[in-house]
Amino acid sequence: MVQVAVPPPGYPSSVVALRRHEAPSLLFVSLPYGEGITFYDRITTAMKNCDAISIRTCLEIEEKFCNYIGSQYEKPVILTGPVLPEPAKTPLEDRWSKWFAGFEPGSVVFCAFGSQFILEKNQFQELLLGFELTGLPFLVAVKPPIGASTIEEALPEVFEERVKGRGVVWGGWVQQPMILAHPSVGCFVSHCGFGSMWEALMSDCQIVLVPQLGDQILNTRLLVEDLKVAVEVEKEENGWFSKESLSRSILAVMEKNSEKGKSLRENHMKCRDMLCSTGFMDGYIDRFIQSMHELCQVNNQ
Repeated sequence: MVQVAVPPPGYPSSVVALRRHEAPSLLFVSLPYGEGITFYDRITTAMKNCDAISIRTCLEIEEKFCNYIGSQYEKPVILTGPVLPEPAKTPLEDRWSKWFAGFEPGSVVFCAFGSQFILEKNQFQELLLGFELTGLPFLVAVKPPIGASTIEEALPEVFEERVKGRGVVWGGWVQQPMILAHPSVGCFVSHCGFGSMWEALMSDCQIVLVPQLGDQILNTRLLVEDLKVAVEVEKEENGWFSKESLSRSILAVMEKNSEKGKSLRENHMKCRDMLCSTGFMDGYIDRFIQSMHELCQVNNQ
């Protein structure tokens, strides 16, 4: 018999948060987290005994989830807003600026998976073959896969020769916000870590997501199912993706006449315009400080 996941009463979304192959990514919450206390117990104890719960997000993106948390713990929820920095004024490194300049606006696919996302060699090679399969120019900035000391030693056979002139695989740090702001970059393939999620929303790029860890998976469900600003690469039951599924997702949002791509871009631009609007970030910080003052006054009475 197939078991269907049922959200708890009052949960504000019918979307299944975790699929079967993703469940192990959250098992860490049941492990000891100092003096025999589990991570889950530590977090829930803190939330039950606090005066208020503060979350780094905004109502415009996660209002119903914030309200749900507040109702479950019967606590006021105080939001800081996304707390995003001002647009970077540091210029993009010449190495990348010159390379991107050789391509048409919005044509390059940029991929970065952060510092915690390290692929196995087979998946690393499948990732690169997926980018090759798109036929689009691409920059992939990821760490060497497990068991490899360098990117070069893990590349698929004759890969560099086949993608020469249109594809680069880089194992070092890159200026992600500046790259996302470059006019030649049209798509961001991301693991959907918290910081990258906001940077993606602040960009003009189409968003394709390949989550691995628990928080990345939940962030992905928010962007794909609730906000409808991104697509998620389809995975097999073992949690791996194929080069075909990756290529298919990228092309679905990058093809000029794609209805799916057009819809995602329109939804994304609405979010971006809101996040970038004058006073949006500062307004949240001001209200957060005011709320903290009021909370302190109440507790001191």
